[in-house]
Amino acid sequence: MESARIIAGVTRIVRDVGIAEELAQDALVAALEQWPVSGIPDRPGAWLMATARHRAVDLVRRRETYARKLAEVGRALEDVPPPAEPAGPDDIDDDLLRLVFTACHPVLPTEARIALTLRLVGGLTTQEIARAFLASEPTVAQRVVRAKRTLAKAGVPFEVPYGADREQRLASVLEVIYLIFNEGYAATAGDDLLRPALCEDALRLARQLAALMPEEPEAHGLAALLEFQASRTAARTGPDGEPVLLADQNRSRWNRLLIRRGVDALGRAGSGPYALQAAIAGCHAAAVRYEDTDWTAIAALYGRLVHLLPSPVIELNRAVAVSMAEGPEAALPLVDALAAAPALRSYHLLPSVRGDLLERLGRGPEARAEFERAASLTRNARERDLLLARAAALPGVSP
Repeated sequence: MESARIIAGVTRIVRDVGIAEELAQDALVAALEQWPVSGIPDRPGAWLMATARHRAVDLVRRRETYARKLAEVGRALEDVPPPAEPAGPDDIDDDLLRLVFTACHPVLPTEARIALTLRLVGGLTTQEIARAFLASEPTVAQRVVRAKRTLAKAGVPFEVPYGADREQRLASVLEVIYLIFNEGYAATAGDDLLRPALCEDALRLARQLAALMPEEPEAHGLAALLEFQASRTAARTGPDGEPVLLADQNRSRWNRLLIRRGVDALGRAGSGPYALQAAIAGCHAAAVRYEDTDWTAIAALYGRLVHLLPSPVIELNRAVAVSMAEGPEAALPLVDALAAAPALRSYHLLPSVRGDLLERLGRGPEARAEFERAASLTRNARERDLLLARAAALPGVSP
């Protein structure tokens, strides 16, 4: 997670995100080589940043075309700290947030902006970004490489966007923060369900963005959504890190302060996609018990959301809400209609939801097959164990 901060800090000096990423990687490699011998320094982040800055000098010296930047790097390395940047109400003080806006420059296609920012700021791998996009890994890798080349060729500076330029980039910035949080909330792969550091960074960025743009309803909508979602984190896993389903969560462990923050932010949100998702999360937060959840309201909100933002994933979530409001028999046709959606072909939650509906309908052998298929599609060990456990609790497929 330190790499994002190093990239942001070094980009301020070299004004090139591609070079900054190289320097951050060099600094991390140096740490892996030196710290086992010398020990971890008292301030690891400062050590990494200083190392990255010194690497900048060596890199720039090898490239004559960066002579001007060498002088800038040299000045940045002086003991005298650089003059403070403007701290006006319209300025972006956080380097990470500044990096997000820079990577979301209009010179890039929207999907490339999001992929590049997830890579640089979120530290996500190509595989994780592909999962977030429901796209192939080669496609995402090409987007990231092309985005870096485009920014370098266009000479896009590491700058604070203002006025109309900032408004143009807002949709991509919101989606980037949203996807970073989602990867932390439900990790693509590995042995842990959660990646709390990603959730914390995304939540911090969302709060700062809402403070930066107080008149933008969707910025508050995103902040509200992440506050509500983050409030459940402590209850989503058991003592050994195993997933705990929403119906089984101990709601006394939900963070009431984050819920109050979510309610406050929702009050400033409008009726856009993030605001609607926040309203859905707010319905869950308002229910003292799982049995008290207003599933009819949630299904209606999903209906409005899918109208604004057509998506098979949103339609799948709506089907879950319909199943709780009207019964599994009403939702199964909705889920079956999504089976042909190309974006859901390898999406493990589709057979998982279908398995749950079939189990509630008493069709155990079919439900077991769906849970097993879902387990084969997920790369997260915790999710796989949960799905296989649910499959094992059901009768096998009849001969």
